[in-house]
Amino acid sequence: MAAETIFLGCGFAAKYRLGGGNFSVPLQWALGLKKLGRDFIWLEHLPATKEGPDYDRACLRTFADRMRQHGLEGRWCVLYQNPQADEHDFKTMRFYGKSRAEIEARLAGPNVLLNLSYSLHPALLERFERRIFCDLDPTEISYWMSQGLEMGQSHHHEFWTIGLNMGAADCQMPTNGLRWQTFFPLVDPALHAVRPPPRVPRFTTIGQWYWVNNIVVENGWVDRSKGAKFQPFLELPRQLPGIELELAMNFAAGDGEPERLRALGWRVVEPHDVARSPWAYRRYLASASGEFTTIKGVDCLWRSGWMSDRAVAFLATGRPVVTEDAGVSRHLPPDSGFFEIRTPDEARETLARVVRDWPALSRRARATAEEFCDASRTLRRMLG
Repeated sequence: MAAETIFLGCGFAAKYRLGGGNFSVPLQWALGLKKLGRDFIWLEHLPATKEGPDYDRACLRTFADRMRQHGLEGRWCVLYQNPQADEHDFKTMRFYGKSRAEIEARLAGPNVLLNLSYSLHPALLERFERRIFCDLDPTEISYWMSQGLEMGQSHHHEFWTIGLNMGAADCQMPTNGLRWQTFFPLVDPALHAVRPPPRVPRFTTIGQWYWVNNIVVENGWVDRSKGAKFQPFLELPRQLPGIELELAMNFAAGDGEPERLRALGWRVVEPHDVARSPWAYRRYLASASGEFTTIKGVDCLWRSGWMSDRAVAFLATGRPVVTEDAGVSRHLPPDSGFFEIRTPDEARETLARVVRDWPALSRRARATAEEFCDASRTLRRMLG
């Protein structure tokens, strides 16, 4: 009998050449599968981009280089689709990394699909024998499912989410009639080295300042942008002398928001400069004392229990995390190195405590990543 093939379905890594953190999310899954000794193929869907064919070819080269440099040569296939479409079918795709014949042969034998955030759609989706939906953006996906949109709920056998509170009495995320199992975001601790803290304490985060597609919650529109959630905390730099607070956020050219933030005492850097590759991303996390961030969207309002992949990478690097309260702490020990706050006063006190107790909290942060978020351990549980 042929060995089982694990397909890691992804659709957001190859198209974002300068997103080192973006690529790092499925990378943890691939390294976990490799550590388990499983036969797997990272199946990356790359839709044609608006930048055009030259950019798409550069995306393919970058993706291939990153796979080789992380010891994943021969473990991937990019499905390039031009023109892009919501429906996925092999007949409309070109194959890179592996041939169409090899992928067809793997699909003819025992196989499992780990479909990250509904990256692979029908009709291709129906070709897999066991289909596991892996939800990496719980409030977003559960909301659109509740609005009647097809987000994969009709085409998978199992449903797993990093919304750790899914189904809890105080969690407002719609389950949409599905039986959800929960898991912490994955990390390969061996990939993240623990380094000494910076001479001047500094907390940072990476993300998008603005966000579109606001949603209606409790009869009102919710601004789901990171910028909106940071507003109550903008005075923190002035209140914490001796501690640097930095934002690696995307802004359009000519936007006056970075200068406004700098005038308030924030450091603002370009994420494509500091985290343009997986290696730069890991170096940038390790250059900080920890993460301070807010949570876009309605994860706090809905008590989703959402913990970001970026936060887990900070923890694995021995960097404590201070973030808004989405209800994660109930799943962790009190001394985890992961702190949830609700008010500017709580944020100020917690950041000062992290600086004061950094060596002990750094060790706890690393231990939390190893105990709760280890990729190979979670994948073993998920795959059975």
